[in-house]
Amino acid sequence: MRTLGFAWGIAGVLLLLSFAIFRLAPIAFELGELQLSLAHWASLVFSILYMAYAEGYKGFHRGFSPRVVQRANYLRENPRWHHVLLAPAFCMGYIYATRRRQILSIGLTLVVMGFVVIARQLPQPWRGILDAGVVTGLSLGIVSILYFLLNSLRTPGFITVSPEVPQPVFVDTDAAAHPDA
Repeated sequence: MRTLGFAWGIAGVLLLLSFAIFRLAPIAFELGELQLSLAHWASLVFSILYMAYAEGYKGFHRGFSPRVVQRANYLRENPRWHHVLLAPAFCMGYIYATRRRQILSIGLTLVVMGFVVIARQLPQPWRGILDAGVVTGLSLGIVSILYFLLNSLRTPGFITVSPEVPQPVFVDTDAAAHPDA
């Protein structure tokens, strides 16, 4: 169960990111069939560079990716059947996470969903330009997860971020048995 939860958690997150890339990439590749103005080319370069930095580096590499792998490591060491079953959601911080982590994870998901709704309204080439940047960021996110995964397997303790799981509550059974002590 330990290996299953670890593998399913990482694989599930990678599958979700890959699915988004495969849905968005064809729209970005449509740009190759269009006549782009200088403003379009400048916007495309900006979109790719900005999303590589903001989404790929700051969002994934500095935050999301190490935490996903760290939470998968935690799940491997502390498997519970319902966490293993929902391992991708566990690794993304939707379940069995600190209240702060859950709020951040759900909030970020809602913001992304809002951007998706807005982006769908954009005409080409603007939608393709935006999607090219998102595909770049998501692709770097996959590479980042694989980087942290391989390094954490090779060097235990490589990742120093907290898995942000709730702290267990310990009951002192001796004090409960002897209230006068």
